[in-house]
Amino acid sequence: MDPRLLADALLVLHLAFIVFVVLGGLLALRWPRAAWMHLPAAAWGAAVELGGFICPLTPLEDHYRRLAGQAGIEGGFIEHYLWPLIYPAGLTRELQVGLGLFVLALNVAIYLWAWRRRRADVADSPPTRL
Repeated sequence: MDPRLLADALLVLHLAFIVFVVLGGLLALRWPRAAWMHLPAAAWGAAVELGGFICPLTPLEDHYRRLAGQAGIEGGFIEHYLWPLIYPAGLTRELQVGLGLFVLALNVAIYLWAWRRRRADVADSPPTRL
């Protein structure tokens, strides 16, 4: 397979994963079983952001870009693709940690709301007969 296509596919996969990490809790509101996929993804995303790690998809994409004769990327996925789009110039490590904490807090709030809503639904349902 063409290395450039693989690199582009990894880019799309990476972006989709980031969107899932940030907003996947909303899927769990509609489909509670989605939480089984979202919670580990959110934990991984938080660990990468808060720990300052590079996601393994980034060097893999970089590898395929170089195989295709393209320039590799400098830094991680977020620094290369997302900073120019959504982050202000001069983003510091402290702001990155703050963004990671915001995403974590957002998802905790979504799950707490879903949990309370589910508890209320169970409390309102009639008792089952044996």
